[in-house]
Amino acid sequence: MIPIPQNINTLYSALLIQKAVPDKYHPYYRKWLRYYLDFCQKYGFIQSDTKSLPHFIKKLKEKKQTDPQQKQAADAIYIYYGEETIREDKNVLSKTNNKIISSKKNNLKPTNASWVPEYNDLNAEIKIRHYSKSTLRTYTTWVRQFQGFTKSKDPKLLSTSDVKEFLTHLAVEKKVAASTQNQAFNALLFFYRHVLKSEFGDIKDVPRAKRKTYIPVVLSRKEVDTIISFLKYPYSLIVRLMYGCGLRLFECMQLRVSDFNFDNGILTVHDGKGKKDRTVPLPDRIVPELKNHLESVINLHQEDLANDYAGTFLPDLLERKYKHAAKELVWQWFFSAKMLTFIPDAGEYRRYHLHKTHVQKAIRKAVKRTRIPKRASAHTFRHSFASHLLQANYDIRTIQELMGHSDVRTTMIYTHTIKSRTIKEAKSPLDLP
Repeated sequence: MIPIPQNINTLYSALLIQKAVPDKYHPYYRKWLRYYLDFCQKYGFIQSDTKSLPHFIKKLKEKKQTDPQQKQAADAIYIYYGEETIREDKNVLSKTNNKIISSKKNNLKPTNASWVPEYNDLNAEIKIRHYSKSTLRTYTTWVRQFQGFTKSKDPKLLSTSDVKEFLTHLAVEKKVAASTQNQAFNALLFFYRHVLKSEFGDIKDVPRAKRKTYIPVVLSRKEVDTIISFLKYPYSLIVRLMYGCGLRLFECMQLRVSDFNFDNGILTVHDGKGKKDRTVPLPDRIVPELKNHLESVINLHQEDLANDYAGTFLPDLLERKYKHAAKELVWQWFFSAKMLTFIPDAGEYRRYHLHKTHVQKAIRKAVKRTRIPKRASAHTFRHSFASHLLQANYDIRTIQELMGHSDVRTTMIYTHTIKSRTIKEAKSPLDLP
């Protein structure tokens, strides 16, 4: 935290005496002033502009400062401004619902307000919870759409009715799918709770997009083998691994050398969906090919070390804790990118994993060449993995664990992709005698 400049400190001490602030409170007032100056420097506000004060008080509330503390902080900043004013006239604080409310004197805009601090807070709140980058992109996209729908209304003026109107607009006018509307709902729920620090309210009367039962596309074993036959290395190996272990595409791309335990025939998936870890058995049929691929990874790593590269990309702040980990073999991507990535800020080269779009493009081309009449994608091999195990009479709980599903109801959807295993199977009337 930046200290108060000497000239400001001297002037502020004189102001405290002039305003008859008791001596015992002077340290607290200086503390609030330091916090305020640091806040303005960090978030780009003008220190002498009274418009920054509501944002500062809002930040104090987010930091769980009490009402008396917020009131004292406002007093301290008003003295710094050197204005003869009363908080009620400025409407900086409100006792109602413990919220900062709007007024014309606060210069809160019904339209065309800046949401930059809110986007910064959204980014920070998602990173604190270690959510994925895709979640950040998705939530930011929905908040931007919501901002456009409300015509950039000042965030302090937002209410539950704004959300109701937006979700109704998506369902009635845009006719979005139920999953899309639910995604928007979750994004705005997060935005209200963790950024605006506001209760979301009841939205039961909002029209909801009709949710249909989704039955995933599943390939037969012959179709899987046919598609793989049209793929070249390393994409053929990637698809075999996704199908053989039931991996999501991003889980497969983020595999590192240390995740493979060939002695025990186990693959460990770290930071899967929901930041969950799980282990799955390695298919014996592709172990020799995986070992050959590992040799090529080792050779590439040796070449990179000889060229004095900076290492691979590590999760979170692991590199600060282990300075040499980025260059260790165990942390290298199992499916490495062909080219090094240049980091302009650091002026160094690092190696990233193979990008998922390359795999998706290769699969699309292969499916097109096979002329299989199904909407097959990278995720289809994961669906096929679960369906084929269920068809082979594997227990549904075992499949749930291998898939990494939190709820068995998610796994149960695959019972619709295979023939009924009841004693008397349903038949078509055309097949009846």
